[in-house]
Amino acid sequence: MTSPTGEIYRIDWVPGTDILHGTCHCGAEHSAQDPIEMWEWMLGHPEGHHPEGHFTDRSQGNSS
Repeated sequence: MTSPTGEIYRIDWVPGTDILHGTCHCGAEHSAQDPIEMWEWMLGHPEGHHPEGHFTDRSQGNSS
């Protein structure tokens, strides 16, 4: 049996939009429309995560 890590992942739906806003246990924030992308970002910690308070917004799609 594994013990709890104490890490909290939070994903909120932004009312009136198709946007999900996530906050990682490290404090990094990210927005996306795709729930799979959001969970991949969360569980990929620390890849793609920036110092606390840094916000990445990919809700408008990929610009590349």
